[in-house]
Amino acid sequence: MPELPEVEVTRLGIAPHLLGGKITAVKVIDGRLRWPVPRNLPKVLQDQKVHSIDRRGKYLLMELDLGYLILHLGMTGTLRVLPSSDPLKLHDRVTFEFGKLSLRLHDPRKFGAVLWHPKTKGPIEKNSLLLKLGAEPFSPEFAGELGAHILYQHSRGRSIAVKQFLLAGQAVVGVGNIYCSESLFEAGIHPAKAAGKLTRPQCTRLANAVRLILKKAIDAGGSSLKDFVNSDGDPGHFMVQTKVYDRKDQPCKVCKTPIKQIVQGQRSTYFCPQCQKR
Repeated sequence: MPELPEVEVTRLGIAPHLLGGKITAVKVIDGRLRWPVPRNLPKVLQDQKVHSIDRRGKYLLMELDLGYLILHLGMTGTLRVLPSSDPLKLHDRVTFEFGKLSLRLHDPRKFGAVLWHPKTKGPIEKNSLLLKLGAEPFSPEFAGELGAHILYQHSRGRSIAVKQFLLAGQAVVGVGNIYCSESLFEAGIHPAKAAGKLTRPQCTRLANAVRLILKKAIDAGGSSLKDFVNSDGDPGHFMVQTKVYDRKDQPCKVCKTPIKQIVQGQRSTYFCPQCQKR
């Protein structure tokens, strides 16, 4: 599943081609996504200019003249900028034409989203999809000890495992399955530890680790899925840098202890039993 780093890499990839551009046409090939694509979207978006492309959690927010186009990559979706003359591929669901360029949502499993938030409905931050999202890991709100404070406050009284706590995204967004395992290893915290038992120093280490791991993933191109491709069609490369994820029984890169794998919430977790004592 594309996570924050993959979505941010996508944003960075498409923005230079689209900013300042005008939508000349929208083609809905198959609008049966996670939520139906609004039927009037082609008419609404016609001739609107792109003013900015931002990200909130895993949502891409494209500011146009009259509102915001909300895009989500779902489970296996990608967004790519291609020449408009390139033929459509199987599983291309929606295309946004910008003259000679085409932004295409390719979504085999149809869990992605293409939605519209008109400015008449108020600030985009008030959209129901964004309201309950946690702090952005690179925002001033999560910087330094502020991030540790957020993790500490949100985890009080929680018996849920710290890995599940991070995955929920209500304290901080963007820490997907791979990045959870890697962040907890970096912070030296056992993934099954109850979130409510995190100490303040552990929260400091974890906040620092989240920022570090996500930044590395973005810098490396982002890759939480074998079939993820960035906006230029190149696969991400973060997987080659993992220290614990998908390394069951291989020696820890710090202490040489074999990496363990457990299942939490039907998802695989990897950790070092020596570096991450419970």
